[in-house]
Amino acid sequence: MNIRILLFAIALLAGCATPAPAPVIERGPPAAAAQPVVKPAPVAEAPRPVEKPIPTHVVKRGETLVSIALQHGLDYRELAAWNNISNLNVVNVGQVLVLSAPVGSAPMPGGPIAATGPVATPLAGAGPPIEARPLINTPNVKVEPRGQKVPYSDRALAQLSTGDATGPMTAAAPAAAPPMVAPIAPTAPEPEPEKSHGTDKEDVDWMWPVKGKVLAAFTESAKGVDIGGRKGAPVVAAAGGRVVYAGTGVRGYGKLVIIKHNNTWLSAYAHNENLLVKEQQDVKKGQKIAEMGSSDTDQVKLHFEVRRQGKPVDPAKLLPPL
Repeated sequence: MNIRILLFAIALLAGCATPAPAPVIERGPPAAAAQPVVKPAPVAEAPRPVEKPIPTHVVKRGETLVSIALQHGLDYRELAAWNNISNLNVVNVGQVLVLSAPVGSAPMPGGPIAATGPVATPLAGAGPPIEARPLINTPNVKVEPRGQKVPYSDRALAQLSTGDATGPMTAAAPAAAPPMVAPIAPTAPEPEPEKSHGTDKEDVDWMWPVKGKVLAAFTESAKGVDIGGRKGAPVVAAAGGRVVYAGTGVRGYGKLVIIKHNNTWLSAYAHNENLLVKEQQDVKKGQKIAEMGSSDTDQVKLHFEVRRQGKPVDPAKLLPPL
């Protein structure tokens, strides 16, 4: 009996004993997966335009603005303007002169003004607009009447059965407006390709400036030909053009006339007795521009030069035979 009581007491105590708590593990939010670092792709720089070197000339002793312009086939007034020279008679030894117009000095011709505002354009590959047509009944497709409540009659039933289109029709859809097309601005004409820089005439109609015997042929040092004649004989323009110089500003040339025929060619007439034209005057081929003389030389003669972009060219290769 006592044993049963003892066992009952032990069981009672075991039932009342507090169970050990389960272990608690703290769990934080799952760690975010490391994202791979993506480096931005290097941006390719646009190639820079290659700038052409600006041609220049260093003034030497004895040179003048006119002689430098003659060397390079230029108008000395333009040369002065490009270099901001106010006194056309003064250049300094060692002074560097630019031989072309500064970039942006001449305004570009204005192009056509483009139309402003939104403009509708047709889709690429789209055909011509489709005209809207009235919808009618066909044996296979019934489009009329659309949800109309028509009193029942044998006639209405016959119309619906035969697809008769004489019944009430819906108003035809308005024709679609043609698509608006953006106006195409006229393109500027492409510049003509430059002509070859050979020793041909290049569209300049040449003639001999005087009638006489050739006293000295062309050489690289002489830069032209000497033609004999009598004092006061007429000197004419070898081709049409504009007088860019008339005076005595080039040593060794005496009374000199320079005519510019185009952007490539000019001609020079030296040792004259009298000058009959002025600067910036337009002259025609064969027009009298001076009278022969012996200014700055030892005999009556005409020193005649033809230059292509400032470089002396043998006139005999351009002028007709004597």
